[in-house]
Amino acid sequence: MSTLDFSTTLGNAWFPTPTFTASGCASSGRELAQFFDLASIGGVVTKSIMSKARSGRPTPRMAETPSGMLNSIGLQGPGLDAFLAKDIPYLVEQKARIIVSIAGETVEEYSTLARKLRAVSGISALEVNISCPNVENRGLVFACDPEASRRVIDGVRRTIGGELPIIAKLSPDVTDLVSIARGVVDAGADALALINTVLGMVINLDTMRPHLGGKTGGLSGPAIRPIAVRAVYQVHAAMPQVPILAMGGISNGRDALEMIAAGASGVSIGTASFGNPMAIIAVQDELKALLTAKGFNSLRQAIGYAHRPESE
Repeated sequence: MSTLDFSTTLGNAWFPTPTFTASGCASSGRELAQFFDLASIGGVVTKSIMSKARSGRPTPRMAETPSGMLNSIGLQGPGLDAFLAKDIPYLVEQKARIIVSIAGETVEEYSTLARKLRAVSGISALEVNISCPNVENRGLVFACDPEASRRVIDGVRRTIGGELPIIAKLSPDVTDLVSIARGVVDAGADALALINTVLGMVINLDTMRPHLGGKTGGLSGPAIRPIAVRAVYQVHAAMPQVPILAMGGISNGRDALEMIAAGASGVSIGTASFGNPMAIIAVQDELKALLTAKGFNSLRQAIGYAHRPESE
């Protein structure tokens, strides 16, 4: 019996396993490191970093929903300088593979962040989170605007050259995800992160007002998994050569394998970790067992399997 090749690649970055944390769900990994070795998973995707420290949105920031949760954190964070001083050295010390997620309010802010990260050793890839409001364009989310999406990715690519893979994180709140995905790949993205949270809202019936301080929030958890599977499937069908890091409601190995079959090269686990800090390890073990049980010799053989003709 041959051993399973469980490794994957995102752009020119190689990872021993296809399981990653999801940006925003474990900061820079310290919270999860007390439960498992960060080097034992594919990689840590950091919380999205911005140039300056941000206090985030007003409270309440979280709300439970059927099969999911809403969050309205507002990219709270320490800013890039504090992140580089504290978090990167910690992750390097833990021998974790690092994907740094960056976010900005302007095209220039993304390029500035990329420029400062370009010379930092120990980073495997950049996740460019373009699911943020563009302050230069009346607050329209970058990822909902094909032209703005392309400009951000083009700016980051020009800044870092070909050194680091760029993973563009896209929003599902669009009518034609494939065209936006195609645009960011044409602009220089090496891989795609699908999907970010889905915009939602909860009304508090005691106050008869929106429950979240920011009114709307991002829906995550099992409720959005079918949306994520659809997004991965459609984008892989259009661009089978582009690696996809899939996320959205993955809580066990079967969920992960569904994403892989739809076309994902890796999976990120986020909301599930709030209820079970060991969720990513369970997903990793279950996915490996499922691939072996189904007779695959490598993860690569299973990527996009759902697209194959039924006669195969």
